[in-house]
Amino acid sequence: MSDAGKQPRAVIVGVGAEKGLGAALGRRFAAEGHHVLLAGRTRERIERVAAAIEMTGGRATAVPTDATREADVVQLFDLSVADGGDLDVIVFNAGNNRQVGLLDLGAAEFEEFWRVGCFAGFLVAREAARRLAPRGRGTVIFTGASASLRGRPGYAHFAAAKSGLRAIAQSMAREFGPLGIHVAHVVIDGAIDGDRVRSRSPRIVEQRGEDGLLGIEAIADAYWHLHTQKPTAWTHELDLRPYKEPF
Repeated sequence: MSDAGKQPRAVIVGVGAEKGLGAALGRRFAAEGHHVLLAGRTRERIERVAAAIEMTGGRATAVPTDATREADVVQLFDLSVADGGDLDVIVFNAGNNRQVGLLDLGAAEFEEFWRVGCFAGFLVAREAARRLAPRGRGTVIFTGASASLRGRPGYAHFAAAKSGLRAIAQSMAREFGPLGIHVAHVVIDGAIDGDRVRSRSPRIVEQRGEDGLLGIEAIADAYWHLHTQKPTAWTHELDLRPYKEPF
């Protein structure tokens, strides 16, 4: 993999459906001139997203990756700097969620949520820091949720993973911010208008209406804005929600 003229590269971890946040982030950064590496577990899905980006004139590479596997994450980041690639931005967007009461929550299930939502974030953060710190520049963005800030009934597993990820982001920002690495954490407060909600929770779409959900392209715009902030006024934590969402 090579880039003419040192085209900047963006690594998006947690890409799934074409109408999902990971795919939208890939499209946004590709539109701004980045060669995007799309990392996700399902080869067919990320290849479709990559093909769609290429069809519109962008550059994209699908990289099948299980972000809970250390070897996969190391391989992904090795690829991101192959041929002297200009790794510029990393987004950790992996995660899963469903309501499970504490009495029904199995130990293995709890651990799986933590591995996807928190442990994988640690692996990505570490490998990103190893590549960016020697260069003294770059952006790392973590996708959080309202569960990053508080636990709710039936979501102990999700809150544990997300609050842990937030702590990783804070620690990374304080350690590597002074070295020139912009680390940001985005609290997504509300349901995202994508394939997951529309296929699994159509009642939520019906109840909240079209403007009661977070638009994926609007979220992607916010991530791009974080990346372009000047170092004299960096945002570490940003919360996003529809105007109808109570908080």
